[in-house]
Amino acid sequence: MPPEELDSTLTALPLRVGTYVPDDLLEDWFAPGTGMNPVSAEALKAAEAYGRRFECEFKYYPERQEGVFWKWVPAI
Repeated sequence: MPPEELDSTLTALPLRVGTYVPDDLLEDWFAPGTGMNPVSAEALKAAEAYGRRFECEFKYYPERQEGVFWKWVPAI
């Protein structure tokens, strides 16, 4: 499970600002024991679902070896 501090961070996250999480932590927090390199599909799916709990988008960038949570900007 992600630390409680990440819950607080995503709750308070302003629009258009991201929180970056390295792939080793994504794996440890969201699908421990599934392996890494590349990050498992289970970890990515769980991270995406976790982000939605806080009204955040999630995207994984393999070239940067990190995932990003951010609050999307509603259409104006």
